[in-house]
Amino acid sequence: MEATVQKNLPETQPRLKLHAHVVQTQDEDGLQYLEIDNPLAVARIALQGAHIISWQPKFLAQPVLWLSSNARFIKGRSIRGGVPICWPWFGAHPTDSTFCPHGFARVIPWRVMDIDATPTGATRIILEMMETPEAKRQLSYPYVLTVTITVGRRLRINMSTTNKADHPFVIGEAFHTYLNISDIENVKVTGMQDCVYADKILKYERQVEHNSLTFDGGEFDRVFINHSSDCAIHDTGYNRIIHVAKSGSDTTVVWSPGAEKAAQMGDMGESDEWRKTLCVETTNALENMVVINPGRTHVISAEYFIETL
Repeated sequence: MEATVQKNLPETQPRLKLHAHVVQTQDEDGLQYLEIDNPLAVARIALQGAHIISWQPKFLAQPVLWLSSNARFIKGRSIRGGVPICWPWFGAHPTDSTFCPHGFARVIPWRVMDIDATPTGATRIILEMMETPEAKRQLSYPYVLTVTITVGRRLRINMSTTNKADHPFVIGEAFHTYLNISDIENVKVTGMQDCVYADKILKYERQVEHNSLTFDGGEFDRVFINHSSDCAIHDTGYNRIIHVAKSGSDTTVVWSPGAEKAAQMGDMGESDEWRKTLCVETTNALENMVVINPGRTHVISAEYFIETL
């Protein structure tokens, strides 16, 4: 089956063939992208933010990632959809509201370090965040941040933080993944049973989840704490299950904005477009933030794969 092309991707011009299955392109505003087209899947990655903005295995009729029709492709601004990287904090900065929400990694340029093919035919890309004055302003101690993205029938993301300082530091982090679904009321999420969550809508009130997650179209925003298990998004409209496996992560966030909040967001898309996405985020947040000792490396990983029904 030939994969469809999402129509809300930015128009680009080819610039440089980096690999048999990877072309680097640039849009009219100078933002650069990697276009991946191998025998297994197609994908696009923005080098600003190491942001995966589309991924679709070729055996699927529908993309796995959602991208807003009003997504902004602007230097220094985040993209609404795909897989934004949240680092080195999740949510607002704890002391300085002028710093980028969810951290600055998603708005900083990244460089290509390596591209190769795996034995299965997937494409593996290693990116490293560039040190810029804006990054240095928001985080002064030395570190190395790399992301390894493997594009095939499965999508795998590994993010490695290496502490180059002479003291420990603490990070929060997430893959803020927007999944493409048929409709928010057609899906349920399993794998959260018996887990404690903080409900952000109820001012982080703690409760225990006993059932599968279902959605009624209202705002839903829960932080599942000490949750290191895999989860699955069952979608009756698209007749598929999106599996999310992870490691190095002890928090999972599930978020749907609901109609009222989506209407207040200028880049969430038109009308009821928000109903076509659900964020299931591989995260380390709240008491699950990570302490990294000098000279040590912490890795957070997520893998997405599809089971058709």
